[in-house]
Amino acid sequence: MHRVAGVIAVFVLWTTGFASADQQPQKFSASFQVPRSDLAKAEALANQLATLSPRVDRTEAKLLADCAHATVSQLRRQYHMFGTPIFNNFLIYHGLKKRGYCYQWSEDLLIALDALRLTSLELRWGEANPGNWRENNCLVITARGQPFRSGIMLDCWRHLGHLYFGPVVSDTDPYVENSAYARFVLARSAARNASAANHRVALQRRVKASGKTGDH
Repeated sequence: MHRVAGVIAVFVLWTTGFASADQQPQKFSASFQVPRSDLAKAEALANQLATLSPRVDRTEAKLLADCAHATVSQLRRQYHMFGTPIFNNFLIYHGLKKRGYCYQWSEDLLIALDALRLTSLELRWGEANPGNWRENNCLVITARGQPFRSGIMLDCWRHLGHLYFGPVVSDTDPYVENSAYARFVLARSAARNASAANHRVALQRRVKASGKTGDH
């Protein structure tokens, strides 16, 4: 009888152990193809992120920096950037290009970085001069639980698809946080992924819903 009870106890511990492991959040682990010309910049960004707080995971800082540079490089090719940022806006406005406004850069980068499932760093949406032709959008990375103004901004648009980063508090644009828009972008992305997984429709139209002005 004692032997049977012991076997049952071992079985319970074994199965609950697996259940607990399954319930733990799985962190993203990968390496990214950072362009050779961006390797030093990616390392510099990782160093800046790591100094945001002693609690920042150095591995996460490097993962985010590499992912950001690799993603922006890929988007630069997809967006077919050339000329100046304003000229690209002109082409998009007149329907000659589909994407490349500053908020679109930030949306795509946010979705890519969110997939990393970071625990020591937070992704925040920053906007300056919202609602008018001077509006600009970026991502701001902070240590977990730290103020928005303590973070490092990531701006893809101003240098024509070459990632700019630096302390948001030092930037010439007066950035403020818009957490509601960040949630909207991620929720919309999740809904699209779910729809694409369940409904395969030939020549499906893409419907864009955004509260952004489209000027930057």
